[in-house]
Amino acid sequence: MTDPPDITLLVVDDDPANLESIEKIFAKEGIRVLTAHNAKVALETVRQHRVHVVLTDLMMPGANGIELLKALKEVVPDVEVVMMTAFGSVEMAVNAMKEGANDFVEKPLKRVHIVKSVRKAAERQKLIAENTNLKSEILELKSRDKREVVGNSLAWRRVVEVATQAAPSLATVLVMGESGTGKELIARMIHDRSARAKGPFVAVNCAAIPESILESELFGHERGAFTGAIAKREGRFAKASGGTLFLDEIGELSTAVQVKLLRVLQEGEYEPVGGDTVRADVRLVAATNRDLEQEVRAQRFRDDLYFRLNVISMTAPPLRARREDIPLLVDHFLGLYAQKNARPRLRVADKAMGRLMDYAWPGNVRELENVIERAVVLVRGDTIEEPDLPDAVRAAEPTLEGQLTFTVGTPLEEIELRAIRETLHYAKGDKTLAAQLLGISPRTIYRRLEEPEGT
Repeated sequence: MTDPPDITLLVVDDDPANLESIEKIFAKEGIRVLTAHNAKVALETVRQHRVHVVLTDLMMPGANGIELLKALKEVVPDVEVVMMTAFGSVEMAVNAMKEGANDFVEKPLKRVHIVKSVRKAAERQKLIAENTNLKSEILELKSRDKREVVGNSLAWRRVVEVATQAAPSLATVLVMGESGTGKELIARMIHDRSARAKGPFVAVNCAAIPESILESELFGHERGAFTGAIAKREGRFAKASGGTLFLDEIGELSTAVQVKLLRVLQEGEYEPVGGDTVRADVRLVAATNRDLEQEVRAQRFRDDLYFRLNVISMTAPPLRARREDIPLLVDHFLGLYAQKNARPRLRVADKAMGRLMDYAWPGNVRELENVIERAVVLVRGDTIEEPDLPDAVRAAEPTLEGQLTFTVGTPLEEIELRAIRETLHYAKGDKTLAAQLLGISPRTIYRRLEEPEGT
């Protein structure tokens, strides 16, 4: 009696002959092979079976290999993906690698090369799987709650205050802000402080799932609802039942999915693809880095859906608007990554901290976290110095951005109006964020800007 295969490979190709040929190659290698002729069938297969490596064609009808890769990383993040194409190029290879592909092979396939590539991907998947549980436990226990409360600036405290007030209700919340500002952390804070805290928190990145399968991902489907639907599957709304569903990058939704989401918010129900009406028992928190008001004006986002989402809104402030929090965040990330990399606690030299304070942080808190992680890994001593920081950070110059000066005797009305206009410019036109920074209501901003000069 032989041992069962320890590697399961899913091959995705719209060419039946190629599927059969690859299946024979890996069967002789003692590798279990599953096949799919398109992205939908592939995604359904990885939900039904434990798959270690996906070998997919790049050019396919419907969702192509890159789109499938993005969806796979959303549905089964630990799966390794190898791309194959007859139209290979350096650009395609680089793009595939950037999106998370393990390797890239060209057709016509050579047995030695393809077997080597798949085994290499399987080895990497195994190593990652062995460490995932331990790392997840450490990060969950050591940093989750701390990440949510790191910050003492006025801008951040105002967001926390609104989130805390909104949490006990069932109202839909819209979190706006630039990428990397911590919108998902705010959503988790709302969930953890709500009556649904014991229920699931389900996060969906709407931009990471191809439009062709997003409806099924959100609402689920019945067996036989479409080609490849070999079994009934619950969507994210069902998985979040009794808890909170976080829809990130909601501005990326297609019009068709917007209509279905609007029905959930209006009627509290939805229909799985090919199924009957189901009651929705979820608290919805949405996030976007887009200006949804502008999207509504451009008719790319439904105004009725926007108003339903915008019951309670807040803007996660960019790091440049909460610079006083940088030392606190640095200290937090130092502790986190020292623990993760089994290093003693490090300190940051004064000059290095000065550079961190001066840098503009276009990538916000996420960029700061990456910089600190890099420094913790690469620093040789027990102190992070200027040379341990990236070139862009070291080149940062002190800035007077965000400061206003007035001549003594300037009328208070003029000071107020200039403060509003400069803060709006600083917030890139985001009136909600500007209001948070100024400690006033968005209505006050609208009123003051509409008043004639000199009134």
